Formats: sequence, structure tokens, C-alpha cells
Amino acid sequence: MQSEVEKILIVEGTSDKRQVKKILNEDVEIICTNGTISLVRLDELVEELEDKDVYILVDADKSGEKLRKQLMREMPNASHIYIDKMYRQVADAPLKHLSTMLLAAKIDVKVEYLE
Repeated sequence: MQSEVEKILIVEGTSDKRQVKKILNEDVEIICTNGTISLVRLDELVEELEDKDVYILVDADKSGEKLRKQLMREMPNASHIYIDKMYRQVADAPLKHLSTMLLAAKIDVKVEYLE
């Protein structure tokens, strides 16, 4: 029997997903909202992710903050990972910075990205 992924990371775009995938050292399902999320999709997600560890990693910009607020309301138990505002976009943040942020949230990352 295949073990189900328990950690879910919600990001905005596919470039964010690619960036994060490079550094992960454990099985984490990454869901892209593509910047915005419909209420129907959000309701589906809330139901699907009820028993999982949900992490939210969005851009440090206006649309990212709007999405984060929306997700906070619907998923109050989710953990929030913040990138430094100077990088603005998850996809543009240095891998070392992302690794440090993910590790702080108890997500296992490849050790070479921490050096």
C-alpha cells in the first residue's frame, strides 16, 4: 500500500512549484493556485486537505497577501511560510533562503541548499 502524502504546500504558480521542488528532500504535494483561486476550488481543497499538514508559501506582494488572507480564513490550521519581502516572488528567492524557510517550517530540504 502506497503511503499518502501528508504534507501539502500551496504556492501561486508553476515557477514557484519548480523552484521549491528542487530543494525538497521529502514527499510533499505541491498545489498551484495560479495566483487566484475560485471559491468552488477553495471549498474542494478545504475538504480534501482536512486531515493533512498544509503549508502556505506565496509571494510577498499584493496578490500573494490577498491569497494568503483568503487561505487563512478557509484553512485556519495551515502553517504559513513567509519569504523575505526583498525577494518578492517565491520563484526569484534564492534556493538557500527558501530552504531555510522550509526547514524552519519542519519541511525536510536537501542539505546542499543550506550551505
